[in-house]
Amino acid sequence: MDAVIVKDRSAVGARRRPLIPNAVLGMLIFIVTEAMFFAGLISALTIVRSSAMGGLWPPPGQPRLPVGQTAFNTAALLVSGLLLLFAAWRFRREARSARWPLLASVLLGLTFVALQGVEWVALLKEGLTLTSGAHGGFFYLIIGMHAAHAVAALVALAVCLARLMRGTLEGAFFGAAQAFWYFVVAVWPVLYLRVYF
Repeated sequence: MDAVIVKDRSAVGARRRPLIPNAVLGMLIFIVTEAMFFAGLISALTIVRSSAMGGLWPPPGQPRLPVGQTAFNTAALLVSGLLLLFAAWRFRREARSARWPLLASVLLGLTFVALQGVEWVALLKEGLTLTSGAHGGFFYLIIGMHAAHAVAALVALAVCLARLMRGTLEGAFFGAAQAFWYFVVAVWPVLYLRVYF
């Protein structure tokens, strides 16, 4: 009789694995709110641009944004996202084999952020600042918020890489960090096309 009771207790106490791990679900909810945040910023920019005098944007006397240089940065960011997809695939097959594509993804992400920083320094020297007008204000607000998200996501990926090297990386944590980086990568082309052109 005792054996039957123990068996029943184990069946009642057994937990089913959730369809989406809590860490990933939490990150997806965060991403939805951030998508709305960026949509609001883009909407505000669109309204201001449509009401610009003479339909000229950027306004006369404001520096032009470096479209070509940023296209290169964009390519680095997109390749970083693809490498992370590859790292995730490798992680599911044999976890330690994901370290090189994950490292390459992080390095390309850092390259993107560093080159954006170089771009900002050059634009500041040309006189484009937060207070130089709506063009500068929107540029630094929108692109700066994206940069902050990129840095936070890169920190999460660096933590994943460190845990992977120690053999302690959990799939749920890695999944949440991936979702964050994919958001950073996916929202960038929209921002690039809307802010730079």
